[in-house]
Amino acid sequence: MIKDQKDNLFLLIKTLTKSEKRQFKLYVGRLGGNTDSKFLNLFNFLDKASKYNEKEILNTGFVKKQQLANVKAHLYKQILISLKLNPFHQNVRSQIREQTEFATILYHKGLYKQSLKILDKAKEIAVSHEEKNLVYEIVELEKLIEAQYITRSIASRADDLIEQSSKFSHLNVLASTLSNLSLKLYSIILKSGYVKSDSEKKEILDYFNAHLPEFDIKDLGFREKLWLYNSYLWLSFLIQDFTACYKYSKKWVELFQEHPKMISLNPVWFLKGNQYLLESLFFIQDHKRFEAVMDDMKHQISKSTFPKDDNIEGLVFLYLNTDRLNLCFMKGLFDEGLNLVDDILKGIKRFKDRIDEHHIMVFYYKIASLHFCVGNNKECIRYLNKIISNKSLTMREDLMCFSRILNLFAHYDAGMDYHLDTHLRSTYKFLLKMNELNEVQTEIINFMKALPDIFPHDVKSAFKEILEKLKKYEKDPYERRAFLYLDIISWLESKITNVSVDQIIRNKFLEKNVKS
Repeated sequence: MIKDQKDNLFLLIKTLTKSEKRQFKLYVGRLGGNTDSKFLNLFNFLDKASKYNEKEILNTGFVKKQQLANVKAHLYKQILISLKLNPFHQNVRSQIREQTEFATILYHKGLYKQSLKILDKAKEIAVSHEEKNLVYEIVELEKLIEAQYITRSIASRADDLIEQSSKFSHLNVLASTLSNLSLKLYSIILKSGYVKSDSEKKEILDYFNAHLPEFDIKDLGFREKLWLYNSYLWLSFLIQDFTACYKYSKKWVELFQEHPKMISLNPVWFLKGNQYLLESLFFIQDHKRFEAVMDDMKHQISKSTFPKDDNIEGLVFLYLNTDRLNLCFMKGLFDEGLNLVDDILKGIKRFKDRIDEHHIMVFYYKIASLHFCVGNNKECIRYLNKIISNKSLTMREDLMCFSRILNLFAHYDAGMDYHLDTHLRSTYKFLLKMNELNEVQTEIINFMKALPDIFPHDVKSAFKEILEKLKKYEKDPYERRAFLYLDIISWLESKITNVSVDQIIRNKFLEKNVKS
């Protein structure tokens, strides 16, 4: 039987670089008995295989069916040990943990002073790198040794350890509470998107205030501030306060600028902070700052000191391409955006196991929007169908809803309005089911329903009428989110003026920037 190619062992082997494979073979070859072992034979077979096929493995004869599970588990473990020994995968955290392990061994050997000496050095490194969880573990081990053996003559030693333990325990609890708050807000925005009413906004604010711990900003270190800004950022996104989004994402990025050594230790958080800053600038349509931040992020990434691994590579692809597309949308340069599509699709295929489905669907929506704005409506529909037909997508209900709205426009523009009633009914039902039917969407649905019955010479007047109705919602705190996903106003204006959507948006950009 052919199993799913997403076999964990198979996927792990396929991520190994040439140097990592060479090191693994050197590692297992250190003992002569391993050279013809079952797990090494399995490694060599899977390394050459293009897909995971259990039947083909068993046909080789080097392992029996009842042995395969254990051999796979052993091979998986040996690969991880080999990777752990690779200097490329070692950082300050792994060095501190290694020193703590050495100290523990010395403690069990009865060499208490030597153990405490190593712990002192490890603690100093952990404190300087804001690794407070590791500091707390080290202090607890020091307390264990000091409690059992009188090893030092410093009278205040016990008090020092108690004070350190209490301090770092408090900071760890504070960081944990803030990270829990941030994660909860993030899960809400992924599931439901922005708040849709005053009652939802109040519910979110009440939750935030109830779960925000008390603190003095002067007592917070790098890690606590990072989670604090993170929490405020997600709150700001949820309530659509994009100026506050800019404020807290900027604080996040500035935190790394104040502690540059934290960039290499926390590269993912550095990338995320910059990405949220760019997303905030996109929402407030500040293209000059957007380009400056993007250039700075690319400069940091290109440095030799910036960590490079599979995870970082996937995030860089995701973020930079999202930013490039957003810049094209801001400036109305849709042809330039379409020139990026082939590389993005290749990247999606390459990083499919490292990018979550939600972000892939966002890419498809942006690509569909590019095609819509330049009049490639059938291509727009094709990409939207990837989202609409995705039955497993349970996140970002608002993205799913606006995909259906854009689908209606694309079918109308493509002249494929013979099934428009069917699409309207299914869209209406879906919006009701998702509790997403707001005023803007209701106006659009009613307009699209009436459109086929309007006489040709009255169509332009009908577009003018719906345009005036929708314009009043542009500044509405809960209705304006419709315009964040789809520039409905520009589409309506293109119908009235007979100018393409992309040119309407480009003209608005040029006019705004000439004035500024």
